[in-house]
Amino acid sequence: MDNRPIGVFDSGLGGLTCVRELERVLPGESVIYFGDTGRVPYGGRSRETITKYARQDVAFLRSHDLKAIVIACGTVSSAAIELLRAEEALPIFGVVEPTARRAVELTKNGRIGLIATRATIASGAYEQFMHRADRAVQIRSVPCPLFVPLVENGRTQRGDIVIETVVADYLAPLKEAGVDTLVLGCTHYPLLREVIGAYMGPDVRLVDSGAEVAHELADYLARRDQLSDGGAPGHHHWFVSDSQQGFRDLASHFLGRPVTEPVDKVDIESY
Repeated sequence: MDNRPIGVFDSGLGGLTCVRELERVLPGESVIYFGDTGRVPYGGRSRETITKYARQDVAFLRSHDLKAIVIACGTVSSAAIELLRAEEALPIFGVVEPTARRAVELTKNGRIGLIATRATIASGAYEQFMHRADRAVQIRSVPCPLFVPLVENGRTQRGDIVIETVVADYLAPLKEAGVDTLVLGCTHYPLLREVIGAYMGPDVRLVDSGAEVAHELADYLARRDQLSDGGAPGHHHWFVSDSQQGFRDLASHFLGRPVTEPVDKVDIESY
């Protein structure tokens, strides 16, 4: 038994879809969440800048007594996770590897689509892990740079002509390629699940990176007898690098519930 919290970080609010899955899979666990809302998005940054930001994010989380850290950001999981693991004794989980494995398990025709930020796709990390699981799978990758700002501006619903037009524009090559499995390679993208699913059709399986890492962490903690005692729901504390009120206004949309816990601002550049 281990009642210490789990640390989770993302470049902004997308990582809250991962927290939502953690709440579902591990309802007794407490979470310390940091969203780097002052520097979002990470997806268009250089590898050097992403690594700098990720180190600062981890340093802040390490100021709390944690039992594990989840990188709820596809960009950081692709570009910097091995470096962070080499620098930290604490177990660090990223969204890429478990999601890639799940996509290979689900595909029937061996054609997998990947949508993610430019930095995630440029890293080749998803392709590496998918081909490690099955060299024969064919992967078609499409960067979707407009998805993050649209999601963070609430443009996520079916019937919204803006998001439906952008989804159709980005995903047309994947639909034409006949992929039967589509990796949502950024934790913002599950908020677009209905729009994406409607466009791709019912025969295409969508793989949610937040859900996959939540299950991997749950299995890890259970095997090491590090789950909380489960006597009550976990306690969460939210931290951001920009507007606290802005976070409150949008976070409930990502979590699917009101935000009632403390929200504090962090000077992340001091870490």
